[in-house]
Amino acid sequence: MSITGLKRKQPKTFKVKVITMDAEMEFSCEIKWKGKDLFDQVCRALGLRETWFFGLQFSIKGMLTWLKMDKKVLDQEIPKEDPVCFRFLAKFYPEKVEEELLQEITQHLFFLQVKKQILDEEIYCSPEATILLASYAVQAKYGDYDPDLHKPGFLAQEELLPKRVLRQYQMTPDMWEERIAAWYAGHRGTARYEAEMNYLKIAQDLEMYGVNYFPIAQKKNHTDFLLGVDAKGIHVYSINNRFSPNKSFEWSSIRNISYTEKELTIKPIDKKAEVFKFFSSQPKVNKLIMQLFIGNHDLFMRRRRVDPIEIQQMKAQAREEKARKKMEHQRLAREKQLREEAERAKEEMERRLFEVEDEARQANEALRRSEAAAELLAEKAQIAEDEAKLLAQNAAEAEQERQRMELAARKTKEEKRLMEHKMREAELIAMQLVKESDLRAKETEHLKQDLQEARDAEEKVKQKLLDVNKLNPLPCPPSFLADIRDASADKGGVKLDLRDIDLKRLSLEIERERLDYLDKSRKFEDRLKELKSEIHALKLEEKQAGFLSRWNELLGSLDRSSRKMYKTPLWIEAFEADLLDSLQRPFLMHPLKADDNAILETPIEKPSLQTDPFVGGNVGTGTRKQIKVQQHKTDVIYI
Repeated sequence: MSITGLKRKQPKTFKVKVITMDAEMEFSCEIKWKGKDLFDQVCRALGLRETWFFGLQFSIKGMLTWLKMDKKVLDQEIPKEDPVCFRFLAKFYPEKVEEELLQEITQHLFFLQVKKQILDEEIYCSPEATILLASYAVQAKYGDYDPDLHKPGFLAQEELLPKRVLRQYQMTPDMWEERIAAWYAGHRGTARYEAEMNYLKIAQDLEMYGVNYFPIAQKKNHTDFLLGVDAKGIHVYSINNRFSPNKSFEWSSIRNISYTEKELTIKPIDKKAEVFKFFSSQPKVNKLIMQLFIGNHDLFMRRRRVDPIEIQQMKAQAREEKARKKMEHQRLAREKQLREEAERAKEEMERRLFEVEDEARQANEALRRSEAAAELLAEKAQIAEDEAKLLAQNAAEAEQERQRMELAARKTKEEKRLMEHKMREAELIAMQLVKESDLRAKETEHLKQDLQEARDAEEKVKQKLLDVNKLNPLPCPPSFLADIRDASADKGGVKLDLRDIDLKRLSLEIERERLDYLDKSRKFEDRLKELKSEIHALKLEEKQAGFLSRWNELLGSLDRSSRKMYKTPLWIEAFEADLLDSLQRPFLMHPLKADDNAILETPIEKPSLQTDPFVGGNVGTGTRKQIKVQQHKTDVIYI
């Protein structure tokens, strides 16, 4: 055979592009192929055996139609394109997807088509149902939920909800994703085919599932109703309501369907029932509606007949395939679980190993720290021991100091007690001096009075003698006068002699008294100086300033009382001034003498005046007279 003959025998072909829900395929179609030949080629390429649900759809002049199986492809009104585009879609829908869809590829193609119809709002679905369906779609695509892999935002590029639902609620994409992920997390362990089957189970209960709508009218040139065709029958809807049909004709209740170019007639089995007639807009639409009637009715009748051997084999293979896949899924789930457990155990072991290494490192660090702490503690112990010794030494010194202070306190208290005793004795001495001064003042006053009385008596006697001489101027003989003069002279001499003797005696007593007074004053001054020095010592040790003011008040009161009662001689005033001046100067500190108590305890003897009986007779018997002798106008001696 020549090359020319081979070229002549080669069949002519044209290119065809078939678009499924998840893929695109190109075929070289022969010119003589019928629609069934192309359809079988596509089904073989997909591995699809449940071919009665599907068809090849194309668009011509804005109207969707299906490729006829019994006519050649090129003889039909297909688009004049290169390649010619067809869409491989489900033409008829099952009544119960779980029982009728046997192959997994069939389920997957139906799942993709129904999902697209819901997203394109060709099938109405409530917002709650759309979220649940979206969660099954995510489970079918991504598998089990894993929080480590499926981070927030992993569904941002996915189209899962109809735009109508998104517009209906004021929610952000993150909020929608959160709600879908909450349902998605609950589908853990569901295989892909199971998730798609669950999706279809929910979708088949929707009112618009599997329904093909066509505008019809009961009168020509009017669109009054919508005709719906599905697997259960024929339904008539109002224009604005596609959910609840106004009239329904089940396939089992239809006796005959006929059509002309634009009119279709539905005759029920019940002859008494009204025959339903309607018109469509175009004859091609009537043909399309009639094809759907025939195809859905054939499937309806096929479901109610005994399955042929081929279908029974397919169902058995489907059951076996599902059981095998279920076992495989269970095995994979078990292996996955074991792998996850092994990974968790590995992670746990690694974590435990890391913890042990960390514990060992911490133990080594703790050991080093403990060694350093031990050395530090040893140093601290040595320091503490040295401090303890030092504290013990300080405690012993403190105890000695305390004992010394207690002894000093006892000594100070004893000295204070002795000083208070001395103060009391000094006060007694001062009081005795005041009393003695008062007594001497009183005696001086008495002596003044007696002396004045004696002088008055002498003046009276002299006056009487003068009066007697004036009253008796008798002449006497010279011898008598001489005798009288002698006698008077003798008497006057006797009196003068007696007066001189008395004055001398008084002078001696006064001098003796003055010497005793001076001697006692010196002793008292010495004792006062000693007391002043001791008081000053106590004042410096105990910071007590009350003793000096007390002595100043005592001496001031003594001075005031003595000046009020009698006039003090100048030499006594000078002595007192020196005494006050010495008391106001700081005391000199000197130790207490052993014989000070003996001096304080020695009683002061009151001087006694020995009077002559003659003198006593002149001044009065039984009464001591105080005589004031004034040798000079500024010198007064108290006796």
